[in-house]
Amino acid sequence: MKTRTKYMTAEERRSTTVQAVIALAAQKNPSEITTMALAKKMRVTQGALFKHFPTKDAIFKAVMQWVAEHFVARLEKPAREATSALAAMEAVFLEHARFVVEHPGVPRMIFAELQRGEKSSSKAIVESLLQRYRALLQRLIEQGKARKEIPETLDTAAAITMFIGMIQGLVMQSLLAGDVARVGRDALKVFAIYQRGIRRKP
Repeated sequence: MKTRTKYMTAEERRSTTVQAVIALAAQKNPSEITTMALAKKMRVTQGALFKHFPTKDAIFKAVMQWVAEHFVARLEKPAREATSALAAMEAVFLEHARFVVEHPGVPRMIFAELQRGEKSSSKAIVESLLQRYRALLQRLIEQGKARKEIPETLDTAAAITMFIGMIQGLVMQSLLAGDVARVGRDALKVFAIYQRGIRRKP
């Protein structure tokens, strides 16, 4: 990958660093990403890298901040444009799958952060991201109940857990198989089964 190393603003340099970390995370365990490997991929010195980030943790925090900002925005857009609550949930599910296919390093980084026993700013961002995701799904399910698309008796918390669990399962299986595109291929079929389970019966 050729990267511009001159005449970049500080913001451009930070953005380029974030994308380089995500690209490396798609190829190796995020915990094994070193600043030396990152600098080599970006074709800069470690000294140049540390001009914008004081520590490796600061770099990872910037990555998680980028994910939190862009991921939720991508899910909310199709949810707003859908014509029904169930259509919105399907759009969110498929958009999540597309995001993973485009950025396979992101789920690897999220899983790595959640596995860390100690508290960190990056882990806190991931936990906040999941809370926002759950809040979006809760809003859509409650809309579905109000519009008589979804039974009022549906356990909202359980339905949210299953929704997120399905996409996480697809991601894990695709990563294990070394075929991230599998997430996109299987997402529609998996959601169709889920939708039959939560849709209000005539």
